[in-house]
Amino acid sequence: MAQSKRIDICAQNTLSAVSKQKRLRSVLFYAAGIILGILFGLSDSIFIKELMDFIATVFTRLFSFIAVPIIALSLITTLAKLGKGSGSGLIFGHTIFYTLLTTIVAAVIAALLFTLLQPANLPSEVVGKADPAAMQSTTYFDHIISVIPNNLLQPFVSGNVLSVLLIAAAVGLALALMPPSEKKSAVENLFGGLQDVLFTLIRWLIAILPIGIMGFIAKLIHELEGGLILGGLATYFAVVIGANLLQMFVVLPLLQLARGLNPLKVARGMMPAIAVAIFSKSSAGTLPVTMASAEDNLGVNPKISRFVLPICTTINMNGCAAFILITSLYLMQNAGIEISTMTVVTWIFIATIAAVGNAGVPMGCYFLTISLLSSMQVPVLLMGVILPVYTVIDMLETGVNVWSDATVANIVNHDLKDRLDTTEPLEPQTNV
Repeated sequence: MAQSKRIDICAQNTLSAVSKQKRLRSVLFYAAGIILGILFGLSDSIFIKELMDFIATVFTRLFSFIAVPIIALSLITTLAKLGKGSGSGLIFGHTIFYTLLTTIVAAVIAALLFTLLQPANLPSEVVGKADPAAMQSTTYFDHIISVIPNNLLQPFVSGNVLSVLLIAAAVGLALALMPPSEKKSAVENLFGGLQDVLFTLIRWLIAILPIGIMGFIAKLIHELEGGLILGGLATYFAVVIGANLLQMFVVLPLLQLARGLNPLKVARGMMPAIAVAIFSKSSAGTLPVTMASAEDNLGVNPKISRFVLPICTTINMNGCAAFILITSLYLMQNAGIEISTMTVVTWIFIATIAAVGNAGVPMGCYFLTISLLSSMQVPVLLMGVILPVYTVIDMLETGVNVWSDATVANIVNHDLKDRLDTTEPLEPQTNV
């Protein structure tokens, strides 16, 4: 027995050492990509400039390629696993209400900051050339009609993300409502298998991402003009970061106070999960820590935490809603589209719906924004300029998302603590 324990300890130490080596190699790879991007950007060589432009274009196309299918499969597999018992229905209703509430508020705050600070436009060489006739010849009613698909494949071929979300939601809910059967299990396994394949492709893409960052940084340096681009980008980043900080430190604590909770106590209890989220940039990877913090530190009923948190991890994306809205409006503004009050209001709802359907994968929000704008014929070259600093934004967004998940779980637990005993037992939804 003692020898077996020693073997286990040695195995764990070996795995830990290998993991540290992988992290070190990853850090060095990213650092090399950034340094080389700066050096190549300062080079006067025509060949290097064309090569960096080529690399940036390739990665932009790869992002667009992977985004639509992973968005659809993530939403289908999530909705297909929702329970239908009376207890789960009660908790699910509260979860959806607070999820939509916090996400809409995040989008509204982002819209207000964008309107207030008004980031400056960048040179056309950086943002790409748009076709005003293609973008402005349609009305909002035309956009709504275009969301309603007239066949199954066309939205995927054309990259119409909102139509894809509509189809995926319908399929996922249909699977959730179907009675258990071998056919249902086969369909769920098929979608789950396809999702695993795409996750593997994303891991490959993330593994070579420093090469793309090198290309994007070099392209950015080549296109710098008189400080104008820096001023506009600085204001854009200030809007994104400010919207997330307001959501984290003002909106969510006020919501907890309104429901009778002490936000300082909740924050102390959930701090391990928030810290892991910020440094891992993965709310899904943080889920075990989030559950343990809620149950062990704050006494959240496991029936609630193990049902609410997996769902929130997938659909409760406050930080993503803010990023989608601000980035979409900024790219549209740079493309020459007039940002009216109606445009901002419309994008509040688009960003909310899109964030709910966002894939729970690294850079999923980034992929989703590219797909949304590409489907509207808006140039997305500026997304390459944003990429080198997206890591910082992603860290903050993930922290906000997990903090919001914790807020929803604790509020639902508080609201239903006197009613939970009258409901049917729930099965943990740990695979959502």
